[in-house]
Amino acid sequence: MEHLSPVPDTATSTDPPLCVSRCKGLEEFSHLVVTWHFSQASPEDVLVVTWHFSQASPEDVALHARSPRGDSRWEPSGTFVHRNHRRPNQLATSFPRLLKVDSLDLHVSDLDAVDGTPIYDLAPFFAEMGPRGEVREPGWPGQMLKDYWAEAAG
Repeated sequence: MEHLSPVPDTATSTDPPLCVSRCKGLEEFSHLVVTWHFSQASPEDVLVVTWHFSQASPEDVALHARSPRGDSRWEPSGTFVHRNHRRPNQLATSFPRLLKVDSLDLHVSDLDAVDGTPIYDLAPFFAEMGPRGEVREPGWPGQMLKDYWAEAAG
Protein backbone atom coordinates (compact mmCIF):
# COMPACT_ATOMS: atom_id res chain seq x y z
CA MET A 1 0.00 0.00 0.00
CA GLU A 2 1.51 3.32 -1.04
CA HIS A 3 1.64 6.38 1.20
CA LEU A 4 -1.26 8.69 0.46
CA SER A 5 -1.30 12.42 1.10
CA PRO A 6 -4.07 14.05 3.12
CA VAL A 7 -7.15 15.24 1.29
CA PRO A 8 -7.47 19.07 1.34
CA ASP A 9 -11.25 19.44 1.82
CA THR A 10 -13.79 16.67 1.90
CA ALA A 11 -17.26 15.76 3.08
CA THR A 12 -17.47 12.60 5.10
CA SER A 13 -20.11 10.42 6.66
CA THR A 14 -19.86 7.64 9.19
CA ASP A 15 -20.72 3.95 9.16
CA PRO A 16 -23.50 3.60 10.27
CA PRO A 17 -24.77 6.96 8.99
CA LEU A 18 -25.40 9.68 11.54
CA CYS A 19 -28.82 11.01 12.30
CA VAL A 20 -29.01 14.81 12.41
CA SER A 21 -29.68 15.01 16.17
CA ARG A 22 -26.42 13.17 16.93
CA CYS A 23 -24.49 16.07 15.39
CA LYS A 24 -26.37 18.82 17.25
CA GLY A 25 -23.80 21.27 18.63
CA LEU A 26 -20.86 19.78 16.71
CA GLU A 27 -20.62 22.89 14.51
CA GLU A 28 -19.36 24.84 17.54
CA PHE A 29 -16.05 22.96 17.44
CA SER A 30 -13.10 23.65 15.15
CA HIS A 31 -11.61 20.13 15.13
CA LEU A 32 -12.72 16.52 15.44
CA VAL A 33 -11.16 13.30 16.66
CA VAL A 34 -11.95 10.73 13.95
CA THR A 35 -11.31 6.98 14.24
CA TRP A 36 -11.19 5.26 10.86
CA HIS A 37 -10.19 1.99 9.24
CA PHE A 38 -7.29 1.44 6.83
CA SER A 39 -9.77 -0.21 4.48
CA GLN A 40 -7.39 -0.48 1.52
CA ALA A 41 -4.83 -2.41 3.54
CA SER A 42 -4.85 -6.17 3.36
CA PRO A 43 -4.71 -8.53 6.34
CA GLU A 44 -1.38 -9.77 4.97
CA ASP A 45 0.06 -6.32 5.71
CA VAL A 46 -0.27 -7.13 9.38
CA LEU A 47 -0.54 -10.75 10.39
CA VAL A 48 -0.03 -14.00 8.63
CA VAL A 49 -1.47 -16.18 11.38
CA THR A 50 -2.48 -14.69 14.71
CA TRP A 51 -2.43 -11.73 17.08
CA HIS A 52 -1.31 -14.09 19.87
CA PHE A 53 2.43 -13.53 19.71
CA SER A 54 3.07 -16.36 22.15
CA GLN A 55 1.76 -18.80 19.53
CA ALA A 56 3.49 -17.25 16.52
CA SER A 57 7.06 -17.37 15.34
CA PRO A 58 8.77 -14.16 14.17
CA GLU A 59 8.31 -15.34 10.57
CA ASP A 60 4.52 -15.47 11.07
CA VAL A 61 4.07 -11.93 12.29
CA ALA A 62 4.49 -8.84 10.12
CA LEU A 63 4.36 -6.56 13.17
CA HIS A 64 8.08 -6.21 13.63
CA ALA A 65 10.56 -3.38 14.09
CA ARG A 66 11.34 -1.66 10.82
CA SER A 67 12.67 1.68 9.62
CA PRO A 68 9.95 4.29 9.10
CA ARG A 69 8.78 4.16 5.46
CA GLY A 70 11.59 1.68 4.80
CA ASP A 71 14.15 4.50 4.97
CA SER A 72 17.41 3.15 6.39
CA ARG A 73 18.41 6.65 7.58
CA TRP A 74 16.06 6.07 10.51
CA GLU A 75 16.55 3.34 13.09
CA PRO A 76 14.05 0.48 13.08
CA SER A 77 11.20 0.96 15.54
CA GLY A 78 8.24 -1.15 16.61
CA THR A 79 4.71 -1.32 15.26
CA PHE A 80 3.25 0.99 17.90
CA VAL A 81 5.80 3.70 17.04
CA HIS A 82 4.51 3.95 13.46
CA ARG A 83 1.28 5.61 12.31
CA ASN A 84 0.43 3.51 9.27
CA HIS A 85 -1.73 0.59 8.18
CA ARG A 86 0.52 -2.10 9.68
CA ARG A 87 -1.36 -2.19 12.99
CA PRO A 88 -3.11 -5.14 14.66
CA ASN A 89 -6.59 -3.63 14.20
CA GLN A 90 -5.78 -1.42 11.18
CA LEU A 91 -7.46 1.56 12.86
CA ALA A 92 -6.22 5.14 12.77
CA THR A 93 -7.06 8.39 14.49
CA SER A 94 -6.97 11.80 12.81
CA PHE A 95 -7.71 15.33 13.96
CA PRO A 96 -9.32 17.11 10.98
CA ARG A 97 -10.60 20.67 10.99
CA LEU A 98 -14.41 20.80 10.93
CA LEU A 99 -15.46 23.27 8.23
CA LYS A 100 -19.23 22.81 8.20
CA VAL A 101 -22.03 20.52 9.36
CA ASP A 102 -24.55 20.16 6.53
CA SER A 103 -27.38 17.88 7.64
CA LEU A 104 -25.73 14.43 7.64
CA ASP A 105 -22.53 15.57 5.90
CA LEU A 106 -19.55 16.78 7.87
CA HIS A 107 -17.22 18.95 5.78
CA VAL A 108 -13.65 18.67 7.02
CA SER A 109 -10.12 19.44 5.91
CA ASP A 110 -6.90 17.64 6.76
CA LEU A 111 -8.46 14.21 7.22
CA ASP A 112 -5.59 11.97 6.20
CA ALA A 113 -7.72 9.08 5.00
CA VAL A 114 -8.64 7.88 1.52
CA ASP A 115 -12.00 8.94 0.06
CA GLY A 116 -14.62 6.36 1.06
CA THR A 117 -12.72 5.18 4.13
CA PRO A 118 -15.03 3.72 6.81
CA ILE A 119 -15.26 5.99 9.84
CA TYR A 120 -16.01 4.20 13.10
CA ASP A 121 -16.19 7.05 15.57
CA LEU A 122 -15.89 10.79 15.84
CA ALA A 123 -15.90 13.28 18.67
CA PRO A 124 -15.13 16.96 19.10
CA PHE A 125 -11.54 17.75 19.98
CA PHE A 126 -11.29 19.32 23.43
CA ALA A 127 -8.05 21.28 23.94
CA GLU A 128 -8.18 20.28 27.62
CA MET A 129 -7.94 16.62 26.60
CA GLY A 130 -4.95 17.15 24.31
CA PRO A 131 -1.41 16.47 25.45
CA ARG A 132 -0.44 17.99 28.78
CA GLY A 133 3.03 19.42 29.03
CA GLU A 134 5.76 19.47 26.43
CA VAL A 135 5.44 16.97 23.58
CA ARG A 136 8.62 14.92 23.11
CA GLU A 137 9.51 12.88 20.01
CA PRO A 138 12.63 11.73 18.17
CA GLY A 139 13.88 13.67 15.12
CA TRP A 140 12.67 11.29 12.39
CA PRO A 141 8.91 12.11 12.50
CA GLY A 142 9.65 15.78 11.84
CA GLN A 143 12.02 14.89 8.99
CA MET A 144 9.64 12.33 7.49
CA LEU A 145 6.52 14.51 7.77
CA LYS A 146 7.93 17.97 7.03
CA ASP A 147 5.97 18.18 3.76
CA TYR A 148 3.04 15.98 4.84
CA TRP A 149 0.39 18.70 4.59
CA ALA A 150 2.01 20.59 1.68
CA GLU A 151 0.01 18.85 -1.08
CA ALA A 152 -3.27 19.37 0.78
CA ALA A 153 -2.49 23.06 1.34
CA GLY A 154 -1.49 23.87 -2.15
